[in-house]
Amino acid sequence: MGTQASAHIVWDWNGTLFHDNDAIIGATNAAFAELGLAPITLEQYRSLYCVPVPKFYERLLGRLPTDAEWELMDDVFHRHYAEQRVRCGLTAGAAELLAGWRSAGRSQSLLSMYVHDELVPLVRGFGIETHFIRVEGRTGPSGGSKAEHMVRHLRALAGVAEPARTVVIGDAADDAVAAGHVGARAVLYTGGSHSRASLEQAGVPVVDTLEEAVAEALRIAA
Repeated sequence: MGTQASAHIVWDWNGTLFHDNDAIIGATNAAFAELGLAPITLEQYRSLYCVPVPKFYERLLGRLPTDAEWELMDDVFHRHYAEQRVRCGLTAGAAELLAGWRSAGRSQSLLSMYVHDELVPLVRGFGIETHFIRVEGRTGPSGGSKAEHMVRHLRALAGVAEPARTVVIGDAADDAVAAGHVGARAVLYTGGSHSRASLEQAGVPVVDTLEEAVAEALRIAA
């Protein structure tokens, strides 16, 4: 499926294909409660969120969290997220877009910073795993950038995905950073973790729907 001359999409998962905003904000506020921080709204989260994640907490605390604080908040976040994600589903139209891209003979893969052993069965449960030539989640510590993970991801796709014809579709400025790190392009989607204003600072196309994202990916990878 796909050739080196074809456009390839590297999809993000959380906030992009998987519409989990409610679970994200619920788990974030549970983590904040552990440090006595007041809860925040989704709008506040989208305007302040950044990678690496400890910097996000610094914006709220006025200082970087200690290693012990970060470990505690990260553990609480993931525990609450696992409980709340069961009420979340795919972003509207995502399954159809994945199927359409594949049926056109183009390749696509999935790279997420969500832990790999939990990502794979989640993707499989939605019946979309076969649309991807590779599904890859995080295997190391949480909270960092996707850039080095993208290097390994594209290296594993050598012969299928050429960086210059690869487009990363995600909901975070870090997705654009990761794309640029490997010589790929990026399209950012406003339905997830970042506000449009913060995404536009990345200097790549910003869209409001996944349908627009796919159309833009095809255009810029031509």
